[in-house]
Amino acid sequence: MNKKKIINTISENLKTIVGALIIAVIIRSLIIQPFYIPSSSMEPTLLIGDRIFVSKYTYGFSRHSFPFSPDLTNKRILYKEPQRGDLVVFKTPSDNRTDYIKRLIGLPGDEIQFINGEIFINKKQIERKKVNNLKQVRCGKFSLEIKAYEEILPNGKKHIAVYNAEGTLQNSKIFKVPNNHFFLLGDNRDCSKDSRYLESVGYVSFVNLVGKAQIIFFSNDTIKNRLLKFWNLNESFRFDRLFKNIE
Repeated sequence: MNKKKIINTISENLKTIVGALIIAVIIRSLIIQPFYIPSSSMEPTLLIGDRIFVSKYTYGFSRHSFPFSPDLTNKRILYKEPQRGDLVVFKTPSDNRTDYIKRLIGLPGDEIQFINGEIFINKKQIERKKVNNLKQVRCGKFSLEIKAYEEILPNGKKHIAVYNAEGTLQNSKIFKVPNNHFFLLGDNRDCSKDSRYLESVGYVSFVNLVGKAQIIFFSNDTIKNRLLKFWNLNESFRFDRLFKNIE
């Protein structure tokens, strides 16, 4: 192979690689992006080791839709407001870099308060039903059996939340959600840093929304076995969570 053919081959390969990278960036920025769940704050809905797909177009697009969050605009394009009960991936307001996933509870203008663990939205208590069986969830290095409740939001969306009445921030002042902001909570209430913590998370601007969680495409219990030890994967692979819709 002469020098000219080698150069042409390298050039064609580079074009293919660059083209593939451009397509990958477009898909990741505008259509869908995978995320890994590293903590227990959304248990029992999402478990440590879940890999999920997040739709990037559901709420429109902002600078956080793109890699490295370039400072292009402080607005959203093709904006569509999220709904109560959505599982939302967002950039934390404290650093505009870290990805969090929580459940959207409060809309702009809402007043949110917690009394003995129960949620009041605009002074009305949301419907809550106790689940018969205790849920086993993680919190840091610990595995705990916690009371579980089915909560029904004002728009009819249902989800399971776990907490004890005497747990973290189960009694609070009134949170007044600002315009163009949202109030988000973890389902594992006693082990979640979320909008209740105003200094570290607080109210989340519509600009910080990244996308809506849609489906679990893979799940591996990383405490039992890390993915690199593929020969033991059958011991930790959660087959029942494969391609499970997220609600």
